[in-house]
Amino acid sequence: MEPGAGPVAGRWGSAACVVTGASRGFGRSLARLLAPRLGEGSVLVLLARSAAPLAELAEELRGSGTGSGTGLRVECVAADLGCEEGLRRAVAVLREVLSAAPPGRLLLVNNAGSLGDISKSFLDLTDPDEINTYFAFNITSALCLTSTALQAFGKRPGSSRTVVNISSLCAVKPFKSWALYCSGKASRDMMFQVLALEEPDVRVLNYAPGPLDTDMQLLARTKTGDPEMRQYFQSLQENSQLIDCTVSAQKLVNLLEEDTFSSGAHVDFYDI
Repeated sequence: MEPGAGPVAGRWGSAACVVTGASRGFGRSLARLLAPRLGEGSVLVLLARSAAPLAELAEELRGSGTGSGTGLRVECVAADLGCEEGLRRAVAVLREVLSAAPPGRLLLVNNAGSLGDISKSFLDLTDPDEINTYFAFNITSALCLTSTALQAFGKRPGSSRTVVNISSLCAVKPFKSWALYCSGKASRDMMFQVLALEEPDVRVLNYAPGPLDTDMQLLARTKTGDPEMRQYFQSLQENSQLIDCTVSAQKLVNLLEEDTFSSGAHVDFYDI
């Protein structure tokens, strides 16, 4: 069903939704699918590093008819989540917006992430600054944003809270030349499993969206240091096995609406 198609409009009622990495790719596609589902007085917070694409997306969502008729508020936060200043700015915005958000539903989608230098093997990774910078962006920011969002929204009678971690096959399977990415994704999966155990009233999902047709996949098939892995990623593109972001995002939306997954579970695109 296309975004904005009649029957889905506003079906989620009043909600506060946060999507990180929303300026392009999967995050952008997901935001377009979420907007028409948000009811009167809802707020959609879009986070990314680049301000211009965020502003363009916000303008699209406000003017497309998906949000303009329901009073949807779209907030843009341009911040580099890998640096302390950017993360603190994003945390401050979430605390302010979500504490004042209407009751109903909270959805946080931790989508922002990076590959790291996939030209390097494990033994090439000797620079602590490079490694710490990678994990600050890919793990620290997700933890801080999630804990802040859940605290700010709080436990409200009759309200639901859902946290989604955009995971990967790399969270459960090692890929040569991808030590940073695989360990980052595995760490995030476990981090959110802990959240599911500690907060049983919070619905937690680790969703692996499959091999998406994005700039990240282009890097995978051109920059991966290991020749065998590089050929594998090239074959996905050559054999038309890459997944359109909107197709995968729609599967995630379906999972959220059905709401039958085990909290903390890792669910892959191909499992559905």
